Amino acid sequence: MQGCTGTADPVVRVVVGVVALILGLQQGGTALGYVLYGVGAVGLVTGLVGRCPLYGLLGVQSCGKARG
Repeated sequence: MQGCTGTADPVVRVVVGVVALILGLQQGGTALGYVLYGVGAVGLVTGLVGRCPLYGLLGVQSCGKARG
């Protein structure tokens, strides 16, 4: 299964994920903290795996390849 994200996209996702997780830790057990945990986890996982399920559903590819 080939990834559908470009080269910059995963890097941005990992950075945003790590930042969101750190901010979530600072917020503690608040609602905002849990939202940041979710955003951070999704960003980190999709960045490391190189695939975005939402991109697949929407037919978006950030790697510049034409869909066939």
